[in-house]
Amino acid sequence: MLAKSAMSSVFRQGSRPLQPLASRLSTLKPSSPTVFNLRLLSTETKATIDKAVNSAPVVLFMKGTPETPQCGFSRASIQILQLQGVDPAKFGAINVLENEDIRQGIKEYSEWPTIPQLYVDKEFVGGCDILMSMHQNGELAKLLEEKQVLAQESA
Repeated sequence: MLAKSAMSSVFRQGSRPLQPLASRLSTLKPSSPTVFNLRLLSTETKATIDKAVNSAPVVLFMKGTPETPQCGFSRASIQILQLQGVDPAKFGAINVLENEDIRQGIKEYSEWPTIPQLYVDKEFVGGCDILMSMHQNGELAKLLEEKQVLAQESA
């Protein structure tokens, strides 16, 4: 009996006409992620991020520093870059925890929702999941070699 009444309730709700768009929009809360409350990247923040991306051939926006990462994904990204043999002279790390505008702005800048974020030769590569995948399938080694950012072995 309970199953029958629950099913008939579902069917009744499904057969109701949809509310007009205007009435549905009025029920949205200001904190809901919608097209209507997108935050626009400020000119100053964009310039700061541009400068950081251009500061070295390999740039990682991360939580913490390479010596003391503040999240597991940042730690994993640093470890991957070390395993790949990225030249420390060609590497820069930006601690997003030091600047909230950069922390939020980098997500808009790259259109990628998570941190860490890797840039190689001024191009966005991806986050930790992408780095891990590229490391495992050899694409990251190839990219870093092509961009000539690996440390040279001593003769």
